[in-house]
Amino acid sequence: MHVLAPLTFVVVCLLWFLPSSAFGIEGLTVVQQRTIAIFAYAALMWMFEIIPAWATSVTTIVFLLLAVSNKGLTNPDMGSLVNFRELMASFADPIIMLFLGGFVLAIAASKVGLDIVLARVMLKPFGTNPKWVLLGFLTLISVMSMFMSNTATAAMMLAFLAPVLRTLPADGGGRVSLAMSIPIAANIGGLGTPIGTPPNAIAIGQLAAMDINVGFGAWMIRMVPVVIIMILFAWWLLMFLFPFKAKDVKIVIEPDEHHQIGWEFWVVTVTFIATILLWMTGELTHLNSNVVALIPFGVFALLGIFKRDDFAKIDWHVLWMVAGGFAIGTALNKTGLAAALVESIPFGSWSAIVVLIIAGLLGWLLSNFIANSSAANLLVPILAVVGTAMSEQLGAFGGVTTLLVCVAASTSFAMLLPISTPPNAIACSTGLIKTNDMAKVGLIIGLVGIALAYTVIMLFPF
Repeated sequence: MHVLAPLTFVVVCLLWFLPSSAFGIEGLTVVQQRTIAIFAYAALMWMFEIIPAWATSVTTIVFLLLAVSNKGLTNPDMGSLVNFRELMASFADPIIMLFLGGFVLAIAASKVGLDIVLARVMLKPFGTNPKWVLLGFLTLISVMSMFMSNTATAAMMLAFLAPVLRTLPADGGGRVSLAMSIPIAANIGGLGTPIGTPPNAIAIGQLAAMDINVGFGAWMIRMVPVVIIMILFAWWLLMFLFPFKAKDVKIVIEPDEHHQIGWEFWVVTVTFIATILLWMTGELTHLNSNVVALIPFGVFALLGIFKRDDFAKIDWHVLWMVAGGFAIGTALNKTGLAAALVESIPFGSWSAIVVLIIAGLLGWLLSNFIANSSAANLLVPILAVVGTAMSEQLGAFGGVTTLLVCVAASTSFAMLLPISTPPNAIACSTGLIKTNDMAKVGLIIGLVGIALAYTVIMLFPF
């Protein structure tokens, strides 16, 4: 038994059986209190890896179904119950389908040798020195994530990570650095443009409704420098924490002589390129990135490129792990707990600088456990009212615009756990990253990133 298992059991039981008045949340219902206890269970289990992450997710969903759903051990007097179908739908969330499509794309690329071709072409400008290749990964991923879904970007990069990893010693830290670069760059890169991640658009949309216009260029002028600095910082941090084993190691990806370039190679290549183009032009085609992700699956299944045996190569445990995060987010929102927590915070009695800091930290914390778009949708409308009421006090820092943009920015640095963002989960599918390593890097990147974003936004207000 894991040494921290008894402590986790005690914490969960205390949260489950304490009087509701002990939480300081007015009107806390039975199902909300149960959600708090299950949330603590999931967070501690994920954080300390007491059981495998996928096992934590599966048991979390079972506990939620029994404790807070309308078909569990519940009754309507306990508060707002969650429809059991919504919890079960976590296993087939559209993001799960994007993961599935990404895995299929990577498997097909590996089968025909396209992954090696891609790796050779895209990393050639960065040479063979591992530290420059790492910077190449961080740069490519962050730039792509500015203009397409961070999940789609991470799924695509997974396709040619494997050939690079095969060139490094199995016991060196460099493999961890390269795997970790995927979520770091994908999450940070989304901050660079208004379309890079949903919270950016949510904040801009709320401001537009208040007759405050934040232009595409104005956003990029402030945020792209933040992305550049954070990518360079992440580069240094990864090399410091997970150094490459030997200074004379070189990343040289040899051509693949085992695969012949036949019709299957060209089908996969064309499908791969078409998928990326559709991901990048979603605003024009109105095709959702999750829908696009299943196109390769359909093409490869139809033409027999993806076969029954290939299903065994899909990282199903990652899909189950992510589903648990979605279920927690559903429970937090549908029971009304997330809104109750936010509304219980006395923003109106605090100074402007305290409101700015607490709002950003709250956005960051929530986004580590629920989708960043859900966190933004929850916080932005409430903070818009708070910011308007405190417009005079906030004036010295850039007004309500600074408040909302800072909150949106803070959500892009939420990457503590494998379930915090889909790119985190994709990186964990490599099997190279320990949860405590991800938490350590995520905490450092999160705090430094929020501090930098706040500094830039306050020094150069919109």
